[in-house]
Amino acid sequence: MNNEEGNFLQSPEWGKTAEKVGHRVILKEIVSGVTVLMIIKDAKRGRYLEIPGGPLLDWKNRALVESVFAEIKQIAKAEHCVFIRFRPQLQNTPENLQLVAQTGAKPAPFHLHAQNTVILDLRKPESELLSDMRRQTRYEVRRAEKLKLGVKSGNSKALFEEFHKVQLETAKRQNFIPPNLDELKAYHDIFKEHATIYYVETTTNLTADGKKILEGKPEGDYLPASTKLNYGLFLDYGGEVEYFEAASTKYGHLAPGAYAMLWQAIKDYQSKKLSRFNLWGIAPPSQPNHRYAKVTTFKTGFGGEQVEYIPAQDIVIDPLKYRITKIIEELRKKIRHLS
Repeated sequence: MNNEEGNFLQSPEWGKTAEKVGHRVILKEIVSGVTVLMIIKDAKRGRYLEIPGGPLLDWKNRALVESVFAEIKQIAKAEHCVFIRFRPQLQNTPENLQLVAQTGAKPAPFHLHAQNTVILDLRKPESELLSDMRRQTRYEVRRAEKLKLGVKSGNSKALFEEFHKVQLETAKRQNFIPPNLDELKAYHDIFKEHATIYYVETTTNLTADGKKILEGKPEGDYLPASTKLNYGLFLDYGGEVEYFEAASTKYGHLAPGAYAMLWQAIKDYQSKKLSRFNLWGIAPPSQPNHRYAKVTTFKTGFGGEQVEYIPAQDIVIDPLKYRITKIIEELRKKIRHLS
């Protein structure tokens, strides 16, 4: 297992976050050196055992894999779970799919966390990170500087609550389900200084250097100073930071605030000596109509390596009840434009 990919989804902090929002968590050393974070989730379609971002083990060691999963299956049965769902940090290659198949798993009908992402190497100098960007992205970063957009960050409870309100507004405009306030409070309480909200606001009465960006003209012909535009939640764990959640006000599209925010966050986490910046979630290359298509254009513009992990996998415990789950999840996937 590559330690750089020993991600926060298998961390004790993620387990405590899950507990805080009402799930039961099992953190157990299955065999020497292999500790697995398991989350018991109760859904209308049945109870299941989730292993986010794991298990973290040597997948080429067949005896080890068999031993670990034999124990996990026993736990799932004891907990009356319909199935086990896991998505390890393995890139989507034929070899890795074959390694996972030895568990008896099959592809899940629904994803489990970000399967496709973009990862920036923060060990590169700032000049190289800039040159790796798409030309349009560099232009927007520079334009944000000319417009003197202000980027601030913090992790107060009040700021998390403010972020949640903006997320609700964003979800209404863009038709998605946002995390609830309890989840955001859990990130704040458990990850502490490793959970940071960034936000962007205007510092002057903005007229966008002579160009009309103000389609709605909120204040006649300018956007007033101190108008909030974009927000982002960043979680860092070990040597990696995740651009975990985002939101924008109704004015967010009027200026390149998201570019300013992300570029500032990249520079800040680089100065903290983190090595990887995970942009957390893009559309699969084969799905141009995916609901993440627009945000994918934005994220991939920053350069970096596009990574595709293997799809979420299910091990069926109760075949009859699982059949119902599969039908429901495939329907949800179509409704939410995730395929």
